Amino acid sequence: MLISRWFFSSILVVTLAGCQSVYYGAMEKAGVHKRDIMIDRVESAQESQTDAKEQFESALEQYQSIVTIEDQDLVERYEKLNDEYEDSKAAAEEVSERINSVEDVSEALFDEWEDEIDLYSNANLKRQSEAKLRQTKKQYEKLINAMRSAEARMDPVLQVFQDQVLFLKHNLNARAIDSLQGELGNVNTEVAGLIREMEKSIAESEAFISSLKND
Repeated sequence: MLISRWFFSSILVVTLAGCQSVYYGAMEKAGVHKRDIMIDRVESAQESQTDAKEQFESALEQYQSIVTIEDQDLVERYEKLNDEYEDSKAAAEEVSERINSVEDVSEALFDEWEDEIDLYSNANLKRQSEAKLRQTKKQYEKLINAMRSAEARMDPVLQVFQDQVLFLKHNLNARAIDSLQGELGNVNTEVAGLIREMEKSIAESEAFISSLKND
């Protein structure tokens, strides 16, 4: 059973890699190069992070209103908070998918670049291309590290929201609201940390896109 799972997992990886290779080849023939695809995917990742940042801020605002505004129906409070949690989870998943797509095209782009460097006959041009590749890789590492750092901060925040949603669901009474109010400081801290990381990542995305477009 273990061997079978490993076998099918390996086949899936190879198939997906082959599909991507075919896709990049088709786009190349259409005049769209991997560099263009990378810019597009970094922009998409940046947009998804901006959307996620706004969604987590919205979830925090909803949480704050639930624990501070009185005379709200408890079931309605739960439903609002649960909706925000589900929307936040979906936004986080979208961010991860977009980051993965950036990593995929970056690997293809850098592999192609390295292969093409070997084709140079002019030593000076080859050195310039190698230097540019190193610089781009360095900028990319800053970008992907910032993206992954922000991504890593999303799960703890989602866990906090999930705990509060479940607790409210299982305890639809005033005591539950008191408990949520006691956790407000922790929720504020977690979301604030996430927002900071998101903003750093968004800024790195902007810098990386600018560097590629201005080359």
